[in-house]
Amino acid sequence: MKSKVFRYKLLVTIIGAIGGFLYWKYIGCASGTCPIKSVWYLMTLWGTAMGYLLGDLSVNFVVKREAGNDKTV
Repeated sequence: MKSKVFRYKLLVTIIGAIGGFLYWKYIGCASGTCPIKSVWYLMTLWGTAMGYLLGDLSVNFVVKREAGNDKTV
């Protein structure tokens, strides 16, 4: 179970990092006055953090749902 949770969190974190980079690439801050959005590595780091937090939050729901399914069987 722990291996499954770790892989899920890692996958969502990587998707967040890719999302942060793509946000910088296609939307970003054209003027360069935005401290986070104007530099690719800061936006990628921000996306990674958001991905990790989303993965950590959603894994709790997945674990509870699977635990509920195990009790009914």
